[in-house]
Amino acid sequence: MLSRSAVRTAARQSVQQQRRGLAAPASGSFAYQTGESAGIKFASRDIPGPIGTLALVSQAGTRYQSMPGLAEGLNRYAFKNTDRRSTLRIQRESELLGATLQSYHSRENVVLRTKFFRDDLPYFVEMLAEVATRTAYRTHVMQEEVIPLIKMDQHKLLANTLGMAVNSAHGLAFHRGLGVALNQASSTATNKYLTAETLEDYAQSAYAKPSFAIVGNGVDHGELQKWIGEFFGDARSSPLQQLSTEQSKYHGGEERISHGSGNSMVIAFPGSSTPSGSFYKPEVAVLAALLGGQTTIKWSPGFSLLSKATQGAPNLHVATKSLIYSDAGLLSIELHGSGTDIKNTASKVVEALKSVAQNINKEDFAKAKALAKFTELEYGQETTAAMELTGHGLVHGNKAYQIDEVAKAIDGVTEDKVKQIVKEALENKASVSAVGDLYLLPYAEELGLKV
Repeated sequence: MLSRSAVRTAARQSVQQQRRGLAAPASGSFAYQTGESAGIKFASRDIPGPIGTLALVSQAGTRYQSMPGLAEGLNRYAFKNTDRRSTLRIQRESELLGATLQSYHSRENVVLRTKFFRDDLPYFVEMLAEVATRTAYRTHVMQEEVIPLIKMDQHKLLANTLGMAVNSAHGLAFHRGLGVALNQASSTATNKYLTAETLEDYAQSAYAKPSFAIVGNGVDHGELQKWIGEFFGDARSSPLQQLSTEQSKYHGGEERISHGSGNSMVIAFPGSSTPSGSFYKPEVAVLAALLGGQTTIKWSPGFSLLSKATQGAPNLHVATKSLIYSDAGLLSIELHGSGTDIKNTASKVVEALKSVAQNINKEDFAKAKALAKFTELEYGQETTAAMELTGHGLVHGNKAYQIDEVAKAIDGVTEDKVKQIVKEALENKASVSAVGDLYLLPYAEELGLKV
């Protein structure tokens, strides 16, 4: 049992921390240093330790693809045969060096990422350069390896009602561009548009120097600059085809999709861009934390408004997210569970949102700011998220993602700014997608939302 003196000491320290403000953001080694080498933008932060991480972040996600399926194909083709190395050789050499190779795609990026012992930096810079500039796009590899994997993803998506609702909400919100589904649910795209030839053409745009950036964690900045100049000199100086850079425009609307495998609903509103974008609104992250839905404390429902509003449906998944992109964003509220639970609680979710426009409990607001800041610092500290955000920021505006700056921005959020975001959302169109039992799932109008 803790003594009274220990409790008093802990309480005094807590008060002192509150006076100093919220937890101080990380600095120094967590700040990115930026540069350019061989016409390629790059950034690094030399975090102490024996392991380095390197990522090539290309502006080649589904938003930018010239034909359906190309972003998925480019992702699935990563670390396949190149002019010098077979797939087996790439894998074996990486395993012998104790490294990992990964790739993934988002709505805006295709990311090639590798982790390795930092002394092996030259080898893996060379590997990324070879993958980006000398991959051999072959028809039999596409037909036998890549397309079957994409079709597996399609089958998974067809069974995932929440994933379908999220894609649907993006389509309603942005139509083309950011509205293009992250994963295709139909095989039409892979059968009609995705070939070795179309993918090779797309790669010559995705891996042209203006279209990608390189980001390193746990690597020396000067060394990274040296090896990028050494191995990336042959990269294309300009894209084969100019990728679309049209400004995202929010539309809104409603879509209802009948499905027999589950029930999901997504309610979305205009949100914030990435911190390096021109439409960054840190108050959206605070609002997402205030609304919440999923508790951060085990065995406790938590402080968030939606966790309180949905206590009568303990098996219902409810989560509020701030989905950020280079020039736009979505504040999304996800509901996933039985059709009856969604029907009975969706109106309470909207009422909780409306209540924020009228009044915000000061204690809940302080907790939401603390959680938003903690989440951002944790997010930025993780290599995967920070590297993608930094690479994308360099490509779009030569600006790295700096968690110190983001934390300070969240510190500056006021209750009035959060209220204003909610008022604007409710006065304009929402993007509402329902997937599942449409007899039970409510319409947006029944919830008091404009579409």
